[in-house]
This record gives sequence, C-alpha cells and structure tokens, in this order.
Amino acid sequence: MTRVVVTDHAFGDVSDEAAVAERHGAEFAVHQCRTEEETVEAVRGADVAFVNFAPATRAVLSAMADGAAVIRYGIGYDNVDVAAAAELGITVANVPDYGVDTVADHTVACLLTLLRRLPRFDRAVHRDGWCAPRDLGSVPGFASTTIGLVGLGQIGLAVAKRLAPFGFTVLAHDPYADLDAAAAHGVRLSELDELLGGADAVSLHAPLTAETSKLLDAAAFERMREGAFLVNTSRGGLVDQEALADAVESGRIAGAALDVFDPEPLATDSRLREFPEVLLTPHAAFFSDSSLAALQRLAAEEADRALSGKPLRCPVR
Repeated sequence: MTRVVVTDHAFGDVSDEAAVAERHGAEFAVHQCRTEEETVEAVRGADVAFVNFAPATRAVLSAMADGAAVIRYGIGYDNVDVAAAAELGITVANVPDYGVDTVADHTVACLLTLLRRLPRFDRAVHRDGWCAPRDLGSVPGFASTTIGLVGLGQIGLAVAKRLAPFGFTVLAHDPYADLDAAAAHGVRLSELDELLGGADAVSLHAPLTAETSKLLDAAAFERMREGAFLVNTSRGGLVDQEALADAVESGRIAGAALDVFDPEPLATDSRLREFPEVLLTPHAAFFSDSSLAALQRLAAEEADRALSGKPLRCPVR
C-alpha cells in the first residue's frame, strides 16, 4: 500500500498533507522524529516523506520505497543527503517560495532594530531611567549607511526592495546573481572582501554548502568594518559562532541578530547568550500565519505531483 509520512513538523495540524494521502488512498502517519534511528523507522517503505528538520541521511533514504520522494518543508535542504538520494533514485524537492516576504520582513526588522540601537536605548531607559542619545555613541542616518547582502536570491532581493525606501546603499555578493534583477533593485554587486570592508551591517542570505560553511569566520570578522552589525536569517552553519562571540566581546562587531544556529537549539552554554548586543530568535524568521499556510499547501501539492507520477515543481536536482 502507498505510504505518506510526515517525519516531523511544527504546525498546528497537517490537514493538507492528510488530504493528499486520502486522495491517493495512501496510509498516512505523522511523527516527531529527531534522530536518524527514529526517522529510519518512520519512513520505512514510504513513497512520500514530508521532512522538516529530521535527518534524511543515506540510511533514512535507503529505508524508503523505490522511486520515493522527499518533500523538504522550507528552502534549505542541508539535512537531506541529496547525493545519496540521487544514487538511490529518490527525488528531493523543497519549497523555496513559501515565505520569502516573511523572512525578508524579519530580516529588515532586525537590521533596523540594530542600526537604530533600539536594544541599547531600551536597556538604558529600563536600567537608568533615562539617557542622552549621544551617551550611547553615534547613530548614522540611513542615507549614509551601507548594507551588505551575502546572497541575492529571492529573499535577498526582497530584502533589498524593503531597504530601498530608507535610502540605504546596498551592496551584494552572489556569484550567481541575476545582474538585471540586481540593477532593478538598486543593488551594486561586489566581491565578498569589498562588501565586508564597506558595509555597516551584513545580512546573510546564502545557502549552506561545503563552500559556504563558516563563511564568516575569525578572518572574515577581521575584514569587516569595525562596529558593524551582523544579521543571519539563513543558516547557522554560515557563521563560526565562537569567532562571532570573540568579535562581539572585543567590540569588533557591535552587535548581531541571529535567527539560526549550528546546532539548533542554540547550546545553553553558548557565549552568544551572554551578550545584550546579540538578539536571538528561535528560527522564527519564516513564521507567520500566511507563510505556514502557503508552506503546507505548496508541499502538499508537490506530494500530489509525486504520487501522480508528474514532474515536481521544485526538484532540488
């Protein structure tokens, strides 16, 4: 019998997914897997697996039915062994466009919060009753502030669009950038070193690959403009977290807003928890009622294509 499985999810319900399974007369099961062992058992014999953060390793994929499909809830798919999937004849798809606006909104909210020094002002008023704005240092106007975007895909472009009305200068580094799209959004493409050295705030929107793992390490933080800010709503593995903690502690980096970590959840003893200059959110940049509804609907539609033998809309490779 056809099997459809949800390995793990963070939604209120999975009615869209269940409806697809029912339409195809498939057995349907929902799990909250965390380990490889749990995931192997959950997907055994499955024709379609909806995967959130559960590890879709070679062992997991090997337990699935021949010609199965893995639908990754979300944009990134670094928890799926896509090379093993290709060898095993398993199709992998993601949902790259469900929450572009929501992630961009969260990113820009973080950038504006840091650049206007809102956390420092808030703490001063709570702690001391009041302060003179100049007491906490200079706050450049947005028109004289440069934002650097590392990655200029759908989310990077959506961030640039939101930044434009404020008058920022926007740089971007992306070897695969659409030149016309960059120009249309008023973004100047640059090499990474130029961006790091010239930006007052750097925002990460790159995928996590072998080439981008710990892209921002100790050497990169040394190349960044002193007193710059960092925002990461992409993947935690893009940043060397210990190196970032060192850079914040030394004052090299004035502050950061982090929504993603490596590993997740952020370790309880992480030094990043100690700094009031570091804003932490729990991988929530994607989260809104509308984005979650779109994510589940689009993922379910992809599963429907897989079960119908149709080409998938967003195959990873």
